[in-house]
Amino acid sequence: MSGFLLLTVIYIAFISLGLPDALLGVGWPSMRVELDAPLAMAGWIFMTIAAGTIISSLFSGKLLERFDTKQVTFGSGVLTALCLFGFSTAPSLPWLFALSIPLGLGAGAVDAALNHYVAEHYAAHHMNWLHCFWGVGATGGPLIMASLLDENGWRDGYLVVALIQFGLAFLLLLSFPLWRQEVKRDKSNHQDEAAVTELDHTLPRGLSYALVTFLLYCGVEALVGLWASSYLVQMKQFSIATAATWVSIYYGSITVGRLLSGFLSFRFTNRQMIRLGQCLALIGSLVFFLPLNGAMIVGLILVGLGLAPIYPSMLHETPVRFGRQRAKHLMGYQMAFAYIGSTFLPPLFGLIATKLSLGIFPIVLLFIMLFMLLNTERLNRILAKHKEETV
Repeated sequence: MSGFLLLTVIYIAFISLGLPDALLGVGWPSMRVELDAPLAMAGWIFMTIAAGTIISSLFSGKLLERFDTKQVTFGSGVLTALCLFGFSTAPSLPWLFALSIPLGLGAGAVDAALNHYVAEHYAAHHMNWLHCFWGVGATGGPLIMASLLDENGWRDGYLVVALIQFGLAFLLLLSFPLWRQEVKRDKSNHQDEAAVTELDHTLPRGLSYALVTFLLYCGVEALVGLWASSYLVQMKQFSIATAATWVSIYYGSITVGRLLSGFLSFRFTNRQMIRLGQCLALIGSLVFFLPLNGAMIVGLILVGLGLAPIYPSMLHETPVRFGRQRAKHLMGYQMAFAYIGSTFLPPLFGLIATKLSLGIFPIVLLFIMLFMLLNTERLNRILAKHKEETV
């Protein structure tokens, strides 16, 4: 019963993780008018948050060596809530920048800590479903902000999400005894394992390929979300409303895909799920080369469904790929590279497309999908060879 209650808390935590992610984008048109800020300033605030997230992800392993997952999650939740509350009361633009740093630090720490804990303690289907619930939060945050913009303004949007985060932090505090029981249960299940030795800090074989795959995955997921609409409007003559709707369907297909992936993971291994997703996303990217405009929606859905299982499966596979002892450190490294990809690949594509044309979108998409697949297959061969050598 305690395990079920703890899992429920973790599911709620993943919803909460997604809530703040899109608030800035939805609220910025109102925020910039009140704060007298230029349109492009939102990008710099986003980059500041991302920088904090990358830093905390890199150091999450050190943090988890000193504190339990429940303590890191609780502390990060309180920090995130305080920063969101600060956003709701910020009198000027410099305050937003100052608050963006700890906001990113809190988000990166809790993300890495929870993903490591789930990869260590729960089956693959939970990892897929938990990231599906993150999508629920990422969808709910903009809805909360949008519902309050007309009457009360963007400050109330941040305030409501901050109060939700404070509520989650209180719930996590109440759940502390459950985490202790869960850890004891896990230790009893592994009592036959050898005693834990000092952590080997040397980088394991194939890690560079895993890091590149994380960078490419999150980079291409964000790239499609940011630029697919512009491509459809400028290159395919879609209306703005239709293009926006189709991009929403793309995000919906990722959420639905992760729900379905949870069931498929009962039958397939993580590596098979990763390969299946990458091949499906590759097929989806090929659809963009078809001359039929109606095929674009098929391509977006296939790309979304294909991307869905890749990230959760890679996270869950981390202890298997590199060992349980290294997992808490490497999880943070992997997530740092994931954030680097989602932060820098979309604007990099924008710079290139400005010099050339948005018509390169299908080519870039196909190249990234193909490179990601080849990179992963190379990693699998390296790990298989290393396993043969150590047997």
